[in-house]
Amino acid sequence: MDSSEHGSSVSSTGVASGGTLPPGLAEEEAEEIQVELTKVEDEIQTLRQVLVAKERHAAELKRRLGISPLSEIKQNFTKGWHEVQCSDAYKRTQETLSQAGHMTSAAFSSVGSAIRNQFGEMRNSPSFKSFEDKVENMKYKVMGRSNGESDHSPTSNNAPF
Repeated sequence: MDSSEHGSSVSSTGVASGGTLPPGLAEEEAEEIQVELTKVEDEIQTLRQVLVAKERHAAELKRRLGISPLSEIKQNFTKGWHEVQCSDAYKRTQETLSQAGHMTSAAFSSVGSAIRNQFGEMRNSPSFKSFEDKVENMKYKVMGRSNGESDHSPTSNNAPF
């Protein structure tokens, strides 16, 4: 079998045109390697042709089964997502985020309680009571007595706060 039949340009020395023999490689060895290379390249080309034919056949079978490219993408995505969810890394991350969520919730709850307690303490403080009385008196002076109000001072009323 002549290497020129396979489309490669091999000189009479067996080396590709324009090249020289690498050091330590005899001309006979180079020719053998060139022949082997040609055979491997031919096999690769044959395998590519077989692969293309198999892909066409698979596409035809899928078409006959009613499997569209979109349904394939959906199926691949679903399978991939399931594999992600089953992975140890995903499970560890999910567990860590869940714990962080519980901790954050507890922290916000305790902050809310602390603020509520502080407002309760502030509302009962003498300063707040004095401020509340001043606001009530000002309201009384600005608005005057409205219908149904008694004659006693507004500070004796229970404030809505």
